[in-house]
Order: sequence, then C-alpha cells, then structure tokens
Amino acid sequence: MIVHLVDGTYELFRHFYGLRRFTKSDRPLGAVVGVLQSVLEMVEQGATHLGVATDHVIESFRNRLWAGYKTGDGIEPALWAQFHPLEDALAAMGVAVWPMTELEADDALASAAHIASQDERVQKVCIWTPDKDLAQCVKGVRVVQVDRKTKTIRDAAGVREKFGVDPALIADFLALVGDAADGYPGIDGIGAVGAARLLNRHGPIEAFPPEVLGERREQALLFKQLATLRSDVPLFDNVDQLRWPGPSGEFAAWTQRIDAPRLLERCLAAQAALQAASSGSIPR
Repeated sequence: MIVHLVDGTYELFRHFYGLRRFTKSDRPLGAVVGVLQSVLEMVEQGATHLGVATDHVIESFRNRLWAGYKTGDGIEPALWAQFHPLEDALAAMGVAVWPMTELEADDALASAAHIASQDERVQKVCIWTPDKDLAQCVKGVRVVQVDRKTKTIRDAAGVREKFGVDPALIADFLALVGDAADGYPGIDGIGAVGAARLLNRHGPIEAFPPEVLGERREQALLFKQLATLRSDVPLFDNVDQLRWPGPSGEFAAWTQRIDAPRLLERCLAAQAALQAASSGSIPR
C-alpha cells in the first residue's frame, strides 16, 4: 500500500497561475478543474489511498507568534474564490480532504504522514509538495517528498544532499536561514552553508553552546517553533479511510458547474478499474 498526500493549496496556486500563463484567462473555477484532474490522474495511474490538505484560511496560530508571518494579504480575489469550492469538489469526487483553520495544510500533511507511517501495511508515504518545510517529515526511503514540477522524489539522502542536514534538523535549518515564503527572516549573518555546518557540529539549536548565538538564541528558537510542523492532528483513525471509493452522487453536479463533464466519465472508469482490480486480487 502506498499513501499519497497532496498539498492542495500549492496545487491550486500552481494551476491558477499556470492556466493564466498558458491561456491568458481567469476561468472562474479553472484552477479547481486543474487540481481535480491532477488528483484523478494519480488514481488513474494506480493510487488507491490518498488525501488532500488545504488552507481553509491562510492565517494560523503562527501569526500570533510572529507578526510578520504569512497572511492572505495579496492573494488575488479570483484565486481566493476557488479555495473553498476546491474542498467541496474534492470531497464530492470521493477524496479525503483536510481543510485547515487554526493550523496549516503543511501541519495536516505532516500529521497524515505520521499516522500513515505507523501502519505496517503501508509500504511508502509520498508527500506531494515542493515546500521545504515538509522535508522534516521524510524518513529514510519510506516517507518521501515528491516535487511534481521537477519530477524529483526526495528521500532522507536527498534531503541531506539538498540542504546539508538530515530531515530531523530541517526545522532548525529553516530557523537559522529563514523562510521568505512564510515571512520570517532567520538569523542575520547565517546562510545555508553556515547553518548546516553549525547543525552538523552541535545538533539542534537547543544544544548550541551559548556563545554560538548569544542574544539571538531566543529568536532562533522562536523561528524553529514557526518552522516545526505539527504531527499530532487526528485527521483519521486508519489508512483504510484514505482508500478512494469513487465519486459521490454530488459529483455529477460539480462537473456541470465547473464545465468539465469528462471528469465524471473518467472518475467512473477509474472506479470500475479499481473495483475490478480488487475483486481480481490484482495488487495496486
């Protein structure tokens, strides 16, 4: 069994700007169609267990910790208007969806990966996002990060090759170098090479000798708190709940609303193929 966990917020952004780039238009729910197609392609290619995490709102508890943390300011109305329809459309398509409010989609992905990895039946967990935050969730070759854009699969060795530190130290690494996308600057004067050197020498920030960071230690620990993903969100009890059952009765109406009738045909064909594979004991 392979579990696929998808960053729905990233996918929505990717399809929104991709559609604009290639068609020069803002189809009202065009990005939603793109995400549905991407998820359905995964099913058509053999995925049986999957879930999608979304940011139902952009702000989270982290905004209370750091005033400069990312917000929804600047998100185009045409894009923002597709966030909630995406969640409803995915649910109608039969996909497990986790809309996050107090926490972020990244926290949902981290929690889902943790829950799924506890099940001995799960051979691999694939986290579909290029977000460097999620590198902290990678474990050996069993929990990996997949970057759809670059077609890169990053296991623990890949994380170390890219960042210079093991997955367990990614939150510390980001705390030191900062994350412009999330809105915190890191520690002045410490770049990627220097951060990796310090972490490989001393371990996590808490273990740094006092003289390494001096008065900046508390700020580094705050940034680490911002960078550390929550893995304790009770999203589901059993990976069986992530098995795609096929579309619900509401999906037909959704395909009409988004002007994508072929999606229903493809969903039903994929459902039939999955049922045939299950009844014939064909491993997928």
